[in-house]
Amino acid sequence: MLDTFKGLSKKSHLLLGLSLFIAMFFIALRFGAKDVILSDIFLALFTNKATDAVLVLRDIRIPREIGAVLVGSAMSVAGAIMQGMTRNPLADPGLLGLSAGAYLTLSLSVVLLPSASMWLTLIICFVGAALGALLVFGLTMTKKQSSVFRMVLAGASISTLLYAISDGIGLYFNRSKDIASWTAGGLIGTQWSQLWTIAPFIFCGIVIAMFFSKQLTVLSLNEDVAIGLGQHVTQTKIILFIIVIVLSGASVALVGNMTFLGLMVPHIVRGMIGRDYRYILPFSALYGAIFMLLADTLGRTLNAPFETSVAAIIALIGLPFFLMIVRRGGHGL
Repeated sequence: MLDTFKGLSKKSHLLLGLSLFIAMFFIALRFGAKDVILSDIFLALFTNKATDAVLVLRDIRIPREIGAVLVGSAMSVAGAIMQGMTRNPLADPGLLGLSAGAYLTLSLSVVLLPSASMWLTLIICFVGAALGALLVFGLTMTKKQSSVFRMVLAGASISTLLYAISDGIGLYFNRSKDIASWTAGGLIGTQWSQLWTIAPFIFCGIVIAMFFSKQLTVLSLNEDVAIGLGQHVTQTKIILFIIVIVLSGASVALVGNMTFLGLMVPHIVRGMIGRDYRYILPFSALYGAIFMLLADTLGRTLNAPFETSVAAIIALIGLPFFLMIVRRGGHGL
């Protein structure tokens, strides 16, 4: 199926992606527990009028879907960077310990700093994401040459340990319910104040990543070639690693644990437009946003007025995708 898209020009891919994004955004606003019509969406977006439907859109559904766009873009770009930087087709922030590390420190903040501001929560998640990644990479690099599957196994082991510690903290301090509210990986209750705090980090992270897309392309092919071309490989890796931490930490701070999104989207994009990260990163951001909007819409409508976990929906799609790549011996689409 992806072979059909390979013949399209970059402009055609961009028009297709933008069209899908606009359509999906309006679908996400249109459907939910409360029915709204297109005129309500127009009033909410472009006027100051206030009806019941408009207030639902303006105060609840619009910030929620903007949050979905931010998280989908951030996790997809983070996954693409990790796959290119490590040359590991199974790399994903949720599989390699970043989400689990951020979740652990987030759990600690719920117990020890229950009134922490969103700024402090962000910083705590950044520290946790870095901790989780360092544990996984440290465990993997104990041998001279890292293996794709060894890294994934290390990530699964460390993630399981960190999640277990998080659950233990919740049980010990009798805050399991508060901590568990993050595990659903949902966007319930997303507020404008949260978006204003998180959006600059995600936006800046993605923009800076674009400036390093050419270096990332070379890194994804061969590190020796990158050195031969005069690239400062260590410096580039550190910057890209910081970007991944910022994007993953900001996402976890908003929606909690999210796995497989950063694995799937970059593979789909590479299958459509090739292996040049100058295009992979922006298209991953675009299609990650589309995918997250779709998952959140399904979560709100499958069993309305009750919520279905967005993380569960993504996992149901992502796990078969992961197993398919493993069956191919770690080769992408």
